Amino acid sequence: MDRIPILQMGKFLLVTIQVDLYDRLALNLESDLVQMVSKTGARGVLIDISALSIVDSFMGRIIGNIGSMSKIMDAETVVVGMQPAVAITLVELGLELKGVNTALNVERGMALLNKKIGSSGDGDNQEDQQDDTGTE
Repeated sequence: MDRIPILQMGKFLLVTIQVDLYDRLALNLESDLVQMVSKTGARGVLIDISALSIVDSFMGRIIGNIGSMSKIMDAETVVVGMQPAVAITLVELGLELKGVNTALNVERGMALLNKKIGSSGDGDNQEDQQDDTGTE
């Protein structure tokens, strides 16, 4: 059974979709991502779709579902690398992608996740700053 790799980077999960998604693979990704959010306690999910030239209504719905499910599980979702044709298609299809944030590229997506997670007041940033100064 084909799977798309999900990488953990600190409190975030990273997914880079490098192949055309067929329905079964998309459903597996949706299920695997929700399981990984639960298993790791991830606070953010970044999905890179820059290799996709086509996103149909089913794929748009799957991306929206991932965002909604992750939000319910206290994780933010950011989709990055959307090609203009994909954005046009999603708008023409009337898909809102509720619960999904978007950013132009991975760098901006990570910054957006850090900003959203950092504003939740979890205190991780304060610990990092103390470690850098040599205090405990």
